Amino acid sequence: MSQRQRNKAEGGHSGLRRLRLGGRMRAYFFAGILITAPMAFTLYLAWLFLNFVDTTVQGILPERFNPDAYLPFSLPGIGVVIIVLTLILVGWLTAGFVGRLFLRISEGVLARIPGVSTIYSATKQILETVLANQSAAFREAVLVEYPRRGIWCIGFITASTRGEVARQVGDDMVNIFLPTTPNPTSGFLLFVPRRDVKVLNMGVESAVKLVMSAGIVSVPDADPEPQGVGDPIVAARELPPPVSGPDRDQPRSGTAD
Repeated sequence: MSQRQRNKAEGGHSGLRRLRLGGRMRAYFFAGILITAPMAFTLYLAWLFLNFVDTTVQGILPERFNPDAYLPFSLPGIGVVIIVLTLILVGWLTAGFVGRLFLRISEGVLARIPGVSTIYSATKQILETVLANQSAAFREAVLVEYPRRGIWCIGFITASTRGEVARQVGDDMVNIFLPTTPNPTSGFLLFVPRRDVKVLNMGVESAVKLVMSAGIVSVPDADPEPQGVGDPIVAARELPPPVSGPDRDQPRSGTAD
């Protein structure tokens, strides 16, 4: 082999090595993004939240009670700690006779203020429903056909439809919160017949990830091989009828389509 051929062969090998090195560097670069981007984004949101709470609390906190006034450095998260301790103190005070009396008087005053009474009563009812130990709000992800038949959307059961809405419709209905993408905190309230709702096996967190990612994040099938059914939409469990009377403590079970 001539010197020219040997140089050409060595050049080809070095070019191949450079390509392989460039491919590895590109793979390492994207791997670094996949590792650091979610962590950095999460830490950034946590920092924004802590900074907002600290700034708000320190703005209304008297100077003599502010720890930053006595320390040579700032304590991140001190606002969250103060809020938690304050809520615990308020809960402890309202547990006594004087606290309950003050709460009844305050609620009576708020109930007589136009506009304020509506906001207060609605907020209190929502919090009592969501924070109740036996509350089933936002514990099940479901499929509903919206905005027309044949198009499916992910929603969350908030409660069974009651009151005037249920009386006017005259059917067994459930309240469905239909979130928007990519912001699941906004959405629509739908009153859907119970027979048209399909309860999913996936958890609420998985459903929220699916909504926020606009379908990019795939959720593992909790029941990959349903007996006799291949369509995952059809494989979802039908929402069982409401349980009332002496059987309300019995566990609820769904039937496969």
